[in-house]
Amino acid sequence: MQIAGSNLARIGLAVLSCPIVAFAQESADELAKKLSNPVAALISVPLQLNGDFNYGSENGTRVNLNIQPVIPTSISEDWNVITRVIIPITSQNDLFGNSGHQVGLGDTTPSFFFSPKKPTASGWIWGVGPVLLLPTATDDLLGTGKYGLGPTAVVLKQTESGWTYGALINQIWSVGGLSGRPDVSSMFLQPFVAKALGQGRTITFNTESTYDWENKQWSVPLNVQYSKVMKWGDQLVSLSGGVRYWAETPGQGPDWGVRFVLTLLYPK
Repeated sequence: MQIAGSNLARIGLAVLSCPIVAFAQESADELAKKLSNPVAALISVPLQLNGDFNYGSENGTRVNLNIQPVIPTSISEDWNVITRVIIPITSQNDLFGNSGHQVGLGDTTPSFFFSPKKPTASGWIWGVGPVLLLPTATDDLLGTGKYGLGPTAVVLKQTESGWTYGALINQIWSVGGLSGRPDVSSMFLQPFVAKALGQGRTITFNTESTYDWENKQWSVPLNVQYSKVMKWGDQLVSLSGGVRYWAETPGQGPDWGVRFVLTLLYPK
């Protein structure tokens, strides 16, 4: 579920026109490293704007704003639980042929990762827990109408030379909801690799693939993204932008897309 094309330019110009102040390189690099780690002990609020184009026979468009707060909580001397919630707000036009325009809230997806505070002896960082699907969509074409539940896990390693690599996976099965809507059985797979470039800059490559077990269909976008940590007035932020190519889509899916992200950072 992924608001319309002019909003992309408006938000991008708003970010670029605001005063930005540089700060200590060491702080920027450390925050950039934590941002590459989905289970780092860093409170952050990413506002992720995605635009995907050329859907179906009518060349439909979908613009999606994901509000994604990430909140780590210490639950013992050795363990954190990281709560990550994805709340999508979507505007789409003719996504399913001549299906008109829908705008509103999509389904909400909370995840909870139980993660050791220290890496393993070999340097691996990991977390496991449950993922939920909540049918909060305000339009039938923006959500599934189902409650869902399943497992999620992440594993990654960060090297002294600035590389981060790993993968995140989850699987959701529907467990209730509207009886007239199709069941949900969906796997999400996100292998990723990121390279720190210094001065708070990072380039990231990933795929955010989804497999629909009910319809036996893959969705495979290939993403490349550049980000930089900086100080924006008194607020620490990360600004990033990127593009993606859809290598595989169900039916007549999109051909390409763009992404802009403003992440608010709240170091402890």
